[in-house]
Amino acid sequence: MSLDDAVEGFTYWLKAKRNRADNTVESYVRDVRRFAGWLEGQGIAHPGGITRSHVADHLVWLDAEVGVGLRSVARARASLRQWLGYLVKEGLIDEDPSQRTSAPRFPAPLPKVLSAASVEALLAAPSRGTPLGLRDAAMIELMYSCGLRVSELVGLPSKALDPIEGLVKVRGKGSKERIVPVGDQAIALVRKYVAESRPLLDPDGSSSALFVNRRGTPMTRQNFWQRLSGWARLAGVRGKVSPHVLRHSFATHLLENGADLRALQAMLGHADITTTQIYTHVTQARLAELHRRHHPRG
Repeated sequence: MSLDDAVEGFTYWLKAKRNRADNTVESYVRDVRRFAGWLEGQGIAHPGGITRSHVADHLVWLDAEVGVGLRSVARARASLRQWLGYLVKEGLIDEDPSQRTSAPRFPAPLPKVLSAASVEALLAAPSRGTPLGLRDAAMIELMYSCGLRVSELVGLPSKALDPIEGLVKVRGKGSKERIVPVGDQAIALVRKYVAESRPLLDPDGSSSALFVNRRGTPMTRQNFWQRLSGWARLAGVRGKVSPHVLRHSFATHLLENGADLRALQAMLGHADITTTQIYTHVTQARLAELHRRHHPRG
């Protein structure tokens, strides 16, 4: 059987036997046809001549010569595995030569970070004149001031903040406790919330949580996320703004202003310094982007 016949049989099998969507079939067949054309250039005329080296070399060729990108290479590998698996099922080849080829590794994406101006706009968005607005302002300010995880923020007990010492006691991953410094503006907002808003939201004082909802029960992660996203849209901050984006922004802004990496690790509650080091890559990337945009020869 020729390579062309093997591709045609695969196309029919995907449609008739596997009932795959037209777009999926088109994507698989496009990748397989390109592989078949490449194989013919290597002197391979039938499926039985395909080896593991052919599969691996083709994927390298896609990346290095065609320049399709790692995600397209990964998709092509998946397509070839489908085709070669079909050939094994049909008895056209004895074993699948793609089984021992490894998928390409994708570089870890850098965390999304808000600019200082975007953070200022976000912090100013909640209305301080309503109980919920003041609560949200206090939560956002505290999260950015301390770099808290959202689970840590909503899990703070009412006595977690020491406004005199300017510290907050946080229970992080693995129930490990840490002490994190709090900025003056965050302290002032939390104290204002506790004095003015919290008694209206929890009149009986029945909840032990620092931040409560309109029913007087502890805030949830999902509720805060929704509230944060709403204020971000109101502030005109583009893109998706999640609680973790605020945490990333806290870390990156501290490093940009000269913070020590070990101190940042302690504040974030990272067990391993390598987790914290991702933010050094963020600051380097931001510096490179600033140079590109503003240097006359960037």
